[in-house]
Amino acid sequence: MTEVKHISGKQKQIAISEFFEKNKHFLGFDTLQRAIITAVKEAVDNSLDACEESRILPTIRIEINRKKGDKLELITQDNGPGIPRDSIENVFGKFLLGSRFHAIRQTRGQQGIGITGVVMYSQLTAGSKTSVISKIKNDSSAVYVELGLDTRNNKATKSGERRDVWIDDATGREVAHGLKIRTVMKAKFQRGKQSVYQYLRMTSIVNPHASISLIVRDQKGEIIEEGNWPRTTEKLPRIVNEIKPHPHGIHLGALQRLLRESGERKMTSFLRHNFSGVSIRAAKEILNKCEIEENRTPKRIKSEEAGEMIQAFQKIKLLPPPTDCLSPIEDLLIKKGLSKAIDSRFASTVTRSPKVSQGNPFQIEVGLVFGGNLSSDGPIEILRFANRVPLMYQQGGCLLTKSLEAVDWKRYGLDHPGGRGIPKGPAAVLVHLASTNVQFTSEAKEAVAENEEVFEEIRLAMLEVGRGLKNHLKKNSERKKAREKFELVNIILPEIAKKSSQLLSREEPDLAPIITKIMNAVFCEEEIGWDKQSKLATCKITIFNYTARARAFTILAKWPESEESKIIKNPGGRKEAKGIWAWRLDTLNPGTSTEISFMVSGLTKGEWLETDIFFRGNGDIIGATRIDEKLLDEMRKSESLEAIELEMDEDIIQHNENTDIAKENEMESITNSDLEDGQRTLFDNYGVIE
Repeated sequence: MTEVKHISGKQKQIAISEFFEKNKHFLGFDTLQRAIITAVKEAVDNSLDACEESRILPTIRIEINRKKGDKLELITQDNGPGIPRDSIENVFGKFLLGSRFHAIRQTRGQQGIGITGVVMYSQLTAGSKTSVISKIKNDSSAVYVELGLDTRNNKATKSGERRDVWIDDATGREVAHGLKIRTVMKAKFQRGKQSVYQYLRMTSIVNPHASISLIVRDQKGEIIEEGNWPRTTEKLPRIVNEIKPHPHGIHLGALQRLLRESGERKMTSFLRHNFSGVSIRAAKEILNKCEIEENRTPKRIKSEEAGEMIQAFQKIKLLPPPTDCLSPIEDLLIKKGLSKAIDSRFASTVTRSPKVSQGNPFQIEVGLVFGGNLSSDGPIEILRFANRVPLMYQQGGCLLTKSLEAVDWKRYGLDHPGGRGIPKGPAAVLVHLASTNVQFTSEAKEAVAENEEVFEEIRLAMLEVGRGLKNHLKKNSERKKAREKFELVNIILPEIAKKSSQLLSREEPDLAPIITKIMNAVFCEEEIGWDKQSKLATCKITIFNYTARARAFTILAKWPESEESKIIKNPGGRKEAKGIWAWRLDTLNPGTSTEISFMVSGLTKGEWLETDIFFRGNGDIIGATRIDEKLLDEMRKSESLEAIELEMDEDIIQHNENTDIAKENEMESITNSDLEDGQRTLFDNYGVIE
């Protein structure tokens, strides 16, 4: 008995800081090569989040200096809002302290672990304190402080705190607001696919609104590597709104906690005010299914009843959660991001509509670039992202990679032996998963875990960009053959005509009808440009009729339609669907050509680089694709449904605001005990249209 007491007496509470100190691999500091990448990642993620929340276009500078032995000095600086003096210790010196953990919305960081882990790792491996300079806009001077970490008590230790004017080393000007971090750690600098350079390159692709630079120096102070990725758009990501949990994603323990902590007086109020997607009708159906009275107090719900509610959540039809909690990159900005990091000849992008998995909204975006300086010898480059954060490790075990491998890329023009694994060719594929709750395979957040709904959405997006690549390659092949044939005919026939005329002493005949008869094709060329004076994107479509008879077509072109962009200086035509405009060519005579030109406002240079041309009519057009009428109808129906749903949502919101609160308050005062036997309130069968 004494021995048992002795053993139990040795048990002690373990501080979270001590746990991470002994298990630093959970934070991504398991190797020297990964340590510096993890440190840069945590600093950059925080900078981007802070800038975006304050609606500041981010400018981030990273500097790495080699020290003696295997130590590196890391310096990061941003132009964000800065951190108030009283909050610096908590931000850098306390694990599991964050502002986003309980918020259901898309964010890069969430747990409140990252940057504190950098401070801990620096202290653990180099015995170094982390220097922080913070300047907020309203302060006249910046805060300078040295920070360490008390791992036993999970709090920061600080020294050398002072205030002073902050002069930027690069510009020589006073800094208005921002944050600068300097730390020394045991780490190893390397180049290649898994390097700081690659991480920042990938970050710049999915954050085209950010300007990011990197300088790496050796022990002598000479630059051994540098990178510069200027912003390509002034448009900040849209603001994401926090949403309430959805019943489809709630677990029993979480529901019991919400019930215990609820201040609501009735279960109908509890369901409507604590969850998204639950109307009054749905709340009543859930309670009826569980045989729980509507006027029960949430705190008095028993464990068995809570379990029945969980089952009822899956059986009752509920509204999907709002999707304004997500911030997709969007097609045009994906293309701009890819173009500043990868030199290519073709880009195809798709942003899928938001979906829901286990009550969590998510959205898939895929971009594919082809040609240019991309290598055609090895596997294609895969760029994986989760909530705009690059995933650089465990590529083979990631759901994003597996979804790509599930597509037969040989059908779309890439070399894919056996239809398995990663295809080969001069291409790169970007996959971005935006979600309020990304499920990773480990704490290090290096790969996305299995999920059937997410897998299928990515696969469908891959098929869509694959079709774009297939059409591009087919169009280029047809144009090349037609051009070669046209050039050959134009070289040989004039020579034959010239020699024949000389031999027969006759005038040279008009070869245009003959060339037209030989070519026997309608040819289409498009050119996307930029007008410097008007600062408008331009599009010119030229149709050549190399056939022996007049032709009539309807020409359709894709253009980047959005709330900001508009077609101007357009020669008529009509809108067929969102992003598709059509023009009718009633007569195109043999041997002639016609031109369609228009401009698009609301874009910046480089945002629109390529378009797709479609047609209706008899025969074929080389360089254009026959329009898929079924797909066009689906697009129109989808747009109509979105418009109707938006209108209904606005009506429901307005109705709820004006009537529901008042009605519930009135119902609160009416209980069954207030009524005589056989009487019912007027609200017993009340419902709201969903």
